[in-house]
Amino acid sequence: MNAPAPLERLASTARGIIDANKYMTLATAGADGAPWASPVFFTPDGYRDLYWVSSPTAKHSRNIFDHAAVAIVVFDSQAPIGEAGAVYMRAEAGEVPADEIEASARRYASRFPELKYFAPEELRAPAPYRLFRARVSEHSVLIRGSDPDFGTGVDSRLKVDL
Repeated sequence: MNAPAPLERLASTARGIIDANKYMTLATAGADGAPWASPVFFTPDGYRDLYWVSSPTAKHSRNIFDHAAVAIVVFDSQAPIGEAGAVYMRAEAGEVPADEIEASARRYASRFPELKYFAPEELRAPAPYRLFRARVSEHSVLIRGSDPDFGTGVDSRLKVDL
């Protein structure tokens, strides 16, 4: 069997990182431009849509209401130093539209059977939580400086198609 082409190897690694991790770091910015990062547990739907549940009053949620552009990173924080992989994403985020909440809530719950299932009515006002979605427009992966195909001696990022 042939080894995968270098870019496909990176894309496969990125998919594996997203599939294997339950938390993502969500980076938002307030109306004043001040950055804010929050860890949230998430469910991917493929690799373009990422879902999470948060209070609409949480700082990251308020920031999203003001400015939908977000950055996301998924990585294994338990990996030995020098061995962690990471996927970096650019996305637009917001509340899941009302007509999509039922299907999206089922999708979200499918990854976390140990957690409480949120019925659609628990994710609409005046309930204290909302279902959010980030629609990813760009994926990049961490390239080690020593990578045999893309290494430059210094760690960097490279865009990949998922």
